[in-house]
Amino acid sequence: MPDLSLESEFHARGHRLVAGADEAGRGPLAGPVTAAAVILPPDLEPTADWLDAIDDSKRLSPQRRESAAHIIRDNALTWAVEQVDSAEIDRIGIGPAVLQAMFAAVSALRPGPDALLFDWIPLKQCPLPHRIVVKGDAKSLSIAAASILAKTARDEIMIQADQRHPGYGFARHKGYATPQHLRSLAEMGPTPIHRRSFSPLRQARLLQDASRG
Repeated sequence: MPDLSLESEFHARGHRLVAGADEAGRGPLAGPVTAAAVILPPDLEPTADWLDAIDDSKRLSPQRRESAAHIIRDNALTWAVEQVDSAEIDRIGIGPAVLQAMFAAVSALRPGPDALLFDWIPLKQCPLPHRIVVKGDAKSLSIAAASILAKTARDEIMIQADQRHPGYGFARHKGYATPQHLRSLAEMGPTPIHRRSFSPLRQARLLQDASRG
């Protein structure tokens, strides 16, 4: 279970406001990548009851994630969620898009952080003291909280996309490359929210071009 050990290390060095940041949606074929940043209260007791709701978002059911997201928004010192859409992902690539979303979320925090904890990203430069943590959402409560907010925000975006683009199953698979999603793509073609730079869509376009030739 994640705890406050990594946050406490920064606190001990005089960094009072420590933000955790994480993303959701790196791998899907459609929809945005979302990122969240969360600063938990610096005087938070590790035994606070509401912390029991927070875990790596991948280990929570959708219902528990939604409940945890409400608890985090009610109890965090500050939080923010940002997104980068599929067109921008196609333009700059998924890696830079993840970084853009993460730093947008961090920049939106009020008050701003003194230090940062990131779930693993290939970060080369950062203006604040920071630590990149492998599987950080399973180790840091701040990162885990960010993972929950990023995931629930993106899921809601894809549920809304399902209403605008029926037949693709976005509400179920959230844009990932499930067999149903790939069948829908083959039958109906891409929507405006599909990432056309991703391999399955590039291959589909190549096949279409070849058939026209």
